[in-house]
Amino acid sequence: MAYSIYEIKGLFSMDRYARQIVLDEIGEDGQEKLLRAKVLCVGAGGLGSSILLYLAAAGVGTIGVADFDNVEECNLQRQILYDTNQIGSNKASNAKKRLKELNPNITVNIYPNGLTDKNVEELFTAYDIIIDGTDNFETKFLINDAGVKFKKPVIYGAIQGFEGQVSVFDSNLGACYRCLYPESLKHLSVNCEQGGVIGTVAGIIGTVQAMQAIMLIIAHESFEPLIGKLWIIDAKTMQTRLLDIPKDQNCPVCS
Repeated sequence: MAYSIYEIKGLFSMDRYARQIVLDEIGEDGQEKLLRAKVLCVGAGGLGSSILLYLAAAGVGTIGVADFDNVEECNLQRQILYDTNQIGSNKASNAKKRLKELNPNITVNIYPNGLTDKNVEELFTAYDIIIDGTDNFETKFLINDAGVKFKKPVIYGAIQGFEGQVSVFDSNLGACYRCLYPESLKHLSVNCEQGGVIGTVAGIIGTVQAMQAIMLIIAHESFEPLIGKLWIIDAKTMQTRLLDIPKDQNCPVCS
């Protein structure tokens, strides 16, 4: 059901969002766009923790959480959605509980079996924006290919060690994930268990991904989301780089 901003004021306390509504780039119209938005986050781990918390806090009206994994003790160094008492239980279920505690006004849908080739169409067609919070090539390729097929923007993030990167893949406007990382390179992939990661980098990259989602939703003329760009940070030096991602004219998916 769609609400006007005036109906929203009657239903929910707008004091919650006062500090962002006062921004000219957001305002009441932008807050209404956030409330009406539907965002799916695939992965509720290190990246997903920051992504989900900040989207819920900002008032994104419908958030989907897809993750089949259970909380482990080694997750707690970076996955700030969870606590010690939740070890052994499903991440998506725990994420919903925490997000509803943070903001009871939003809808949180969970998919505790994660994203698979069996449910990808159902999930992608139900949301406006997809955020990739995963750590393996296979799922990233599935997210990318479905994003191209169903014409959904995908907000990509990756972390390893002290480095992280973010991009927005929208095949209608530029390159896709396969233009950046062809499938032939998937053997080079390592996850956090293999390569290690400092927890704060997961927080930085997840927060940037959440900001990209907010920018896409509100679409203010001053916003420049990372479409066709790869933003990279080295947390050891705090140096950042912004690279162009050219569209591969021979890409098997988006071309």
